[in-house]
Amino acid sequence: MRTYVVTGGAGFIGSNYIHYMFKKYGDEIRIINVDKLTYAGNLENLKDVEDRSNYTFVKADICDTEAINKIFEENDVDRVVHFAAESHVDRSIKDPGVFARTNVLGTLTMLAAAKAAWELPDGTFKEEKKFLHVSTDEVYGSLSNPDDYFYETTPYDPHSPYSASKASSDFMVKAFMDTYRFPANITNCSNNYGPYQFPEKLIPLMINNALHGKALPVYGDGKNIRDWLYVEDHCKGIDLVQEKGRLFETYNIGGHNERENIQIVKTIISTLREELSDSDPRKEHITEDLIKYVEDRKGHDRRYAIAPDKIKAEVGWYPETTFEVGIKKTIRWYFDHQEWMEHVTSGDYQKYYEDMYANK
Repeated sequence: MRTYVVTGGAGFIGSNYIHYMFKKYGDEIRIINVDKLTYAGNLENLKDVEDRSNYTFVKADICDTEAINKIFEENDVDRVVHFAAESHVDRSIKDPGVFARTNVLGTLTMLAAAKAAWELPDGTFKEEKKFLHVSTDEVYGSLSNPDDYFYETTPYDPHSPYSASKASSDFMVKAFMDTYRFPANITNCSNNYGPYQFPEKLIPLMINNALHGKALPVYGDGKNIRDWLYVEDHCKGIDLVQEKGRLFETYNIGGHNERENIQIVKTIISTLREELSDSDPRKEHITEDLIKYVEDRKGHDRRYAIAPDKIKAEVGWYPETTFEVGIKKTIRWYFDHQEWMEHVTSGDYQKYYEDMYANK
């Protein structure tokens, strides 16, 4: 049975990845979920897998060398999928030090622990051991030409403390690959959306605010462009890179779903109105009148767009979910999980860990 260590597995993409992997591989794999359970880590995301005999949760900080080393000492780890990161640009502007610590030093801790566990006396590494570092397209900076795209060869040009910290962590992984021939890959993805996303990010924030009749804050003129990737498509790409990708390579994972932010907000409004019954009193208030333009974010990149040509050619991955389909699936998920949203926005989701684990 292959053993995976998934860092940040209680977060948005990490929890979706764990669901995807169990759906695909069932009892053929074992997953150890390592998460510090900060504001974005929510064990309610994993209620339906917590009783599996091949699933283990470990509450630990990826910067805690002793705790991370212990996981590798007690388990024969075959794969590391490293999601854990501080990821919200606005938070990084307010407190860049936290981002440097978690994203850079935490990544170094994970790399060092895996290297120590996998390295052989002659400096080579045990067969079939692989480390995958999940990163972002924001490390590439901003695109000014509408015909340009981010490729794996695009020079790094980060503009926010968040993207700078992710760029630094990417370079740390590259250094381990180049210096030690450490068996790793890097993936850089575009903006993810889908179930279990913490509601400070654009799409769940707009859904939640609209359902409660609150203002929908849009930065600047709303014309900043992002490439949107449905989270399950991203999870498929990560798995394919680990199984078919060439070691030491970087693969960009993009959705081919470019939209202006204001388009996203208007699509959410129209989709919500389609989904709500005429008898639902919320429908009357969910209109474009809720949109409120606010002062632009500092250093706000204008456009991101990924060309996923390499990953399609080498491992056969392509984005299967169009935005029109994905946004409806996402909105329906939040409709069906309004209790989840209430727990997250109130902070009650933190109690779940106490109930499930702290007193056992």
